[in-house]
Amino acid sequence: MRTFAVPTRSEVAPVNQEIFDNLQKSLGFVPNLYATIAYSSNGLAKFLAYQNAKTSLNNREKEAVNLVVSQTNACLYCLSAHTAIGKMNGFTDEQILDLRRGKSENPKLNALVQLAADITINKGRASEELVNAFYEQGYTNENLVDLILLISDKTAMNYVHNLTQVPVDFPVAPAL
Repeated sequence: MRTFAVPTRSEVAPVNQEIFDNLQKSLGFVPNLYATIAYSSNGLAKFLAYQNAKTSLNNREKEAVNLVVSQTNACLYCLSAHTAIGKMNGFTDEQILDLRRGKSENPKLNALVQLAADITINKGRASEELVNAFYEQGYTNENLVDLILLISDKTAMNYVHNLTQVPVDFPVAPAL
């Protein structure tokens, strides 16, 4: 299989160099997966705009979905990144492991992660029971659309890493 080197700032298009500078200022580093997306002159800006777009899901809900989707897609990079981000959003180590397993002691998050996992596993299809449980927890049609968009965002990143296997530059997530 082809080896993917993480491109440096000088190896990417000028538009991506500016994004690298902004990431360096805001995060303190350029995550390897973002740098890899910068192989595309347009891909990084396009992806970051998509990823950072407003959503009806709150940060904890987004991280719960990111964790279960990354687990379902077996992406160590995203599991590692979202374990760190999940902790920044108040999840404990045990809660993060539970979310990766597709469950939560919180009934609303439980319905969300179960549906997210089912949608991911079944390529956009889900059991009627899980969809109904999602709505019974107070989620709306807007939330469902935003969930699907979030799953697509995370799946794209999972696929980029699973194919390129660039080095993980976050503390490595523990195995389940």
